[in-house]
Amino acid sequence: MLRVRCLRGGSRGAEAAHLIGAMVGRAMSGWVQRAFRSTSSSAAAPLPLTVEEPVTEHAPEECPVCAYNEWDPLEEVIVGRAENACVPPFTVEVKANTYEKYWPFYQKFGGQTFPKDHVKKAVAEIEEMCNILRHEGVTVTRPEPIDWSLEYKTPDFTSTGMYAAMPRDILIVVGNEIIEAPMAWRARFFEYRAYRPLIKEYFRRGAKWTTAPKPTMADELYDQEYPIRTVEDRHKLAAQGKFVTTEFEPCFDAADFIRAGTDIFVQRSQVTNFMGIEWMRRHLAPTYKIHIISFKDPNPMHIDATFNIIGPGLVLSNPDRPCRQIEMFKKAGWTVVTPPTPLIPDDHPLWMSSKWLSMNVLMLDEKRVMVDANETGIQKMFENLGIKTVKVSIRHANSLGGGFHCWTTDVRRRGDLRSYFL
Repeated sequence: MLRVRCLRGGSRGAEAAHLIGAMVGRAMSGWVQRAFRSTSSSAAAPLPLTVEEPVTEHAPEECPVCAYNEWDPLEEVIVGRAENACVPPFTVEVKANTYEKYWPFYQKFGGQTFPKDHVKKAVAEIEEMCNILRHEGVTVTRPEPIDWSLEYKTPDFTSTGMYAAMPRDILIVVGNEIIEAPMAWRARFFEYRAYRPLIKEYFRRGAKWTTAPKPTMADELYDQEYPIRTVEDRHKLAAQGKFVTTEFEPCFDAADFIRAGTDIFVQRSQVTNFMGIEWMRRHLAPTYKIHIISFKDPNPMHIDATFNIIGPGLVLSNPDRPCRQIEMFKKAGWTVVTPPTPLIPDDHPLWMSSKWLSMNVLMLDEKRVMVDANETGIQKMFENLGIKTVKVSIRHANSLGGGFHCWTTDVRRRGDLRSYFL
């Protein structure tokens, strides 16, 4: 039997504590300023009295950022941009996260734009996706267009950029807090710049805003001799817990985490290390629990095309990448659904992803899901589950590395913090 427990207060109790602390802090700050003016008055002419500007406290229900899971009714979402998308340079971390058949593509085009005709079609698909989201009653916001071809240099490396196509990779909303992930690819070091205008506006309107420690991305963060030649190599290394990223400093992509109320699940992957997971665990404790789960996956990077939670106690589990801890979900009363084989053709380019983007869906609420218009098999699966499918074609956008879940970050979902696990 699935146990669902609503937490009275939950994170809002913490918000009240923060509010009291802020009020005390402002009172102390005002006292210090008055005391300073008083002690300075004997040495200077009297200053005219100033009236402090009133500070407006935002009630939790007014916060523009609030989401606890992947399925509550979606009210606002960030959708990425394909414009100016560039092929990342063929570095060791890119090699470890891409399939061997595409390595010549990276070696030839690294640092250049993706094929322009393909990107043009992807842009059109995402624009249509935004229109459909608005039609479904969802507010859509977008990152800034940026020239990603510019080369940049830090004390530790030189690179060009990539894109702002996948907000799910860099941003995760937990309660009323929006967290910027540090990420692990050098080509994505400055990706946060495209989202800063949006995040600053959410902050001004009352959201919490946290940026995880920015990694240096020095050579020590990567196993420069990471031995991958075949899929068999990848399976063996992943099974041994060996990844291209080391534990030199914290790093994680937000898309390696997936939320279910007070429980958040994460995988150690090529882009997310244990230090990054531990940072999130400490940062979100004690309200949220972080659970590490693992899969038989030769190329672990991002959890949402492997293990996608679509409802309270309802999860899609990739049959090609079985979860090693699946029994604990079944014991907790969860329903584990195996999605059908994807229908995407073999000759369609998937430079940074697999065909299993078919299960990378976006829940609009418990009874509506955004799904690829070409994937009739998974459409039927959802219909059998009593979930209405909102069909959109983003086949060319898939090539850039993501499905509907990847192309979005849900900013606000209407719901409460609850416990759905154990």
